Amino acid sequence: MRRVSLNARLAIDQVATDELEVVLVIIEHPLLDEPVRLSSDNADRISVEPLMYGTRSTWRTEDGSPFLFVMLDALVPDDQDDTPAQASLVMEILDSDIGDLLTSTTVPATCHMAIVLASSPDNIEAEWIGLQMSGADGDGGQVSLRFSVEPISEEPYPADRMTKERFPGLHR
Repeated sequence: MRRVSLNARLAIDQVATDELEVVLVIIEHPLLDEPVRLSSDNADRISVEPLMYGTRSTWRTEDGSPFLFVMLDALVPDDQDDTPAQASLVMEILDSDIGDLLTSTTVPATCHMAIVLASSPDNIEAEWIGLQMSGADGDGGQVSLRFSVEPISEEPYPADRMTKERFPGLHR
C-alpha cells in the first residue's frame, strides 16, 4: 500500500481543490551528457533569457537542478498485481531532430517518474524508479514514449544454485 500525505488525501476527498498534482520525469540515456528533467507544471520561472518555466524540487538531485516545463500528457503506472508497471509520456516536440533521435535509438532509455503536489514539490506522493523505454512513436508535432519494468516472470528462477557452499542450511 502506498503512503500518501494528508494534504494529498484531503485534496482527493474534496469536490474542488486548489491543489495541483505535478508529474516529475527524469530520462537518462548513455548518449545524453546529463539527464533530461521534465515537469508538467509551469509554476516557477527558471530563467528569463531564454524564458523557461518549471518546477524546483530536490527529488533525485544533488545540485538542485530544476525540472523544465513541457506540454506533456503522462500516464503513470498503476498498481495492478498481474501486469508489470507501464507508463507513457506524450509530449510536443519543437524540433524534428529530437523525434528522430528518440525513435531511432537501439539502447533503451531509463525513466524515473514521481507525483508531487505543486504546493510541496519536495514531498513525493508516488514514484516509479528504473522504468525502461519500450517504444517510441513520433508523428506531427508530438512524440509518444512508452516505459515499463521488466516483468517478474522473466527473472531467472532460482537466481542462485542451491549448493552447500551458498546455502549450508539446506544441506544438514
